[in-house]
Amino acid sequence: MNAGPSGFHNAPVTRTFVIASALLSVLLSHSLRLGLTYEDIFKNFRFWRLIVSTLAFSSTPELMFGLYLLYYFRVFERQIGSNKHSVFIVFSMIVSLLLEILALTYLLADPSLNMLVSGPYGLIFASFVPFYFDIPVSSRFTIFSLQLSDKSFIYLAGLQLLFSSWKWSLIPGICGVLAGSLYRLNAFGIHRVKFPDAFMSSLSRFPRLSGNSMQTSSSGNNIGSIPSYPGHQVETLQRNNIFPTGVADQEPSDSAVATLVSMGFDSASARLALVQARNDVNIATNILLEAQAH
Repeated sequence: MNAGPSGFHNAPVTRTFVIASALLSVLLSHSLRLGLTYEDIFKNFRFWRLIVSTLAFSSTPELMFGLYLLYYFRVFERQIGSNKHSVFIVFSMIVSLLLEILALTYLLADPSLNMLVSGPYGLIFASFVPFYFDIPVSSRFTIFSLQLSDKSFIYLAGLQLLFSSWKWSLIPGICGVLAGSLYRLNAFGIHRVKFPDAFMSSLSRFPRLSGNSMQTSSSGNNIGSIPSYPGHQVETLQRNNIFPTGVADQEPSDSAVATLVSMGFDSASARLALVQARNDVNIATNILLEAQAH
C-alpha cells in the first residue's frame, strides 16, 4: 500500500522521528538492556530510561517493522500538518507511557511481566486509530477466497509488531491504541493545542541525512499542511484555467480529499481539484498533476 510520494515529502516531523528512533536503536540496543521496568522507575529512579524506552527498539525485527509503520504513517502529517502531528506524537507517547507505567504497577504479582518491550509502540499503535477511521480503502482483492484490501498489509505488519515479544509487546500496543482513541475523542481539548513556531522551525535544522529537503509548516495551517506547492498550486490551477474561478459549489467528500492528501497533494488544492472534477478522484489527480507540470 502506498502512502503517497516516496521519501519524507511534506513530512519533516516524521522524518526527524524516524531518524532519531533508528539511530538510538542501533547505538543502544547492543550496549544497554532496553525495556521499561518498575524497578528502574520507582526504585532506581532511572528516569532517562523512560525516554529511551519510548524511542529505541530492542531488536532488529522490531526495528524493521516499526520503522516501516512509522514511515507509512507519515500520511497523517501530510493530512493535518506538522504542528498538529507533533502534538499527536507527544500526546500519544506521554499517555501511552503513563498507561504502561500503570500496567507495570498492577502486574507486579506476575514476575514474568516485570518488563515491557522498548520502542515507540505507543505512537505506532495510536496511529492505527486514525488509520482505521480516516484512511479509505482504495482497492480490494481476493486471496484463497479471503477478502482483503490494500490496508490489510499495514494491519498485518502491525500484528507482527504487536506480538513480536508476545505479552511484553502486547501491553504497550494496547496502551497505544487507548492513547490514540483518547486523542480522537479530543480528551483534555488536545485538538486545540499547538506548538510555538520556534519549536517547529527548529525541526528544519535537524541534520539532513537524506536527499529530501526539510520543510516546516505554518502555524495557521490546520488541515493540509506543509505543502511544497500550496498556494502556488492553487494559483497555477486558476491561472492556466485548469481550475477556473467561479466553479459551482460541490463539497468534496472527506474520503476523496484524504486520498489525494495521502498522495502528497495539499488539502486546499485537493478540494479545488475535486470540485472541478465533480468529486472524481482520478480526474482530480490528473488536474493536480497537470498543474504541477505548468
